[in-house]
Amino acid sequence: MPIQLSAPKHLQHDILLPSSKSISNRALIINALSGNRILPHRLSDCDDTMVMLRALTEEHDPIDIMAAGTAMRFLTAYLAVSQGAKTITGTERMKQRPISVLVDALRSLGADIQYVEKDGFPPLFISGSALQGGHITLPGNVSSQYISALLMIAPTLKEGLIMELTGKIVSRPYIDMTLEIMRQFGADASWIDEKHICIKSKNYEPIPYDVEADWSAASYWYEILALSNDEKGSLVLKGLNEKSTQGDSAVHTLFAELGVKSHFFNDEQGMNCVQLTKCPRKIQRMEYNFVNQPDLAQTFVVTCAMLNIPFHFTGLESLKIKETDRITALIQELRKMGFVIKEANDSELFWDGEKDTPQPNIVIDTYDDHRMAMAFAPCAFVLPEICINHQEVVSKSYPQYWEHLKNIGFKITE
Repeated sequence: MPIQLSAPKHLQHDILLPSSKSISNRALIINALSGNRILPHRLSDCDDTMVMLRALTEEHDPIDIMAAGTAMRFLTAYLAVSQGAKTITGTERMKQRPISVLVDALRSLGADIQYVEKDGFPPLFISGSALQGGHITLPGNVSSQYISALLMIAPTLKEGLIMELTGKIVSRPYIDMTLEIMRQFGADASWIDEKHICIKSKNYEPIPYDVEADWSAASYWYEILALSNDEKGSLVLKGLNEKSTQGDSAVHTLFAELGVKSHFFNDEQGMNCVQLTKCPRKIQRMEYNFVNQPDLAQTFVVTCAMLNIPFHFTGLESLKIKETDRITALIQELRKMGFVIKEANDSELFWDGEKDTPQPNIVIDTYDDHRMAMAFAPCAFVLPEICINHQEVVSKSYPQYWEHLKNIGFKITE
């Protein structure tokens, strides 16, 4: 059943954002490896984190991580160094997402991992044991989740780990986030140079840990203000750290080009906040390489189209293997609105202003992808009464999204 959205005319609201899924998932794995029985504070309540939490705290076999790609990758490495044998599986889409790069790397370190169905893909049967460690080489353009999964278990390896990344390194901010959280738990982890990371064998320290708010979730609120006609509109997003290790914190700099200004401050309770207000647009065309912020791509593709700003976005290699093929999904759904978006090299999206006749009564398909739903919902400011299919997909990262939209004046009907 699709939902229909009507946007508010005025925006003057505060929003308490969900906690960062990326930080929550890393903190859970590292916290478990530290032996800490006290969970990190303010964990995300999204599907991906709840799946991870259940896998780490409940004795289930097989472990079903459903559609949570992060959980599949992080738990594969975690189970490889944890005593016992477990099978890990997921949805049919998850069984189509390749994992051989990570499995091969773990096997080279001595891990016992078997494919249950199709070689190179989940489900996996993992017999955990202590691993030796040493030196490993990976292409830098693989998913950063593979790299982070290996880094997080590295302090438990008898010899630690030297990781060499070859070629272009994508999503480096996510690698840096992983290293920073590891250091907070006492790991000796650092870049030796631009291509090598050194992790020494050293026990993690169990510590209390607080999770900050999610900059990826913030991007949809920037989009909302950018597309709103309320020139005096203001949104205050709570829980965001200006100096965050999250790569998606770049959103506040990028949206300054599209007419949204950010003012950082602490509220009366000392919480980090950012106030969003309108400002003059600085560009007539947008070009950007999203290699370090791939999860922002949908937000900016949709925003630029709605603002009639031509764009050329590169660094989108990983979009083909996300919850859906996001490049194809964006092209298909924006075509319904009359925007002729084109792709190149399986890693680029561009729009030169070409338009076609839009469909009547537009219904956006979400392809089991939370970011499709959240990126297209703000289009209600431009296309009144737009409809979104499968509203439930937002639970993957932002379960309160529709409720938060209602709180600021959106009308949402089925």
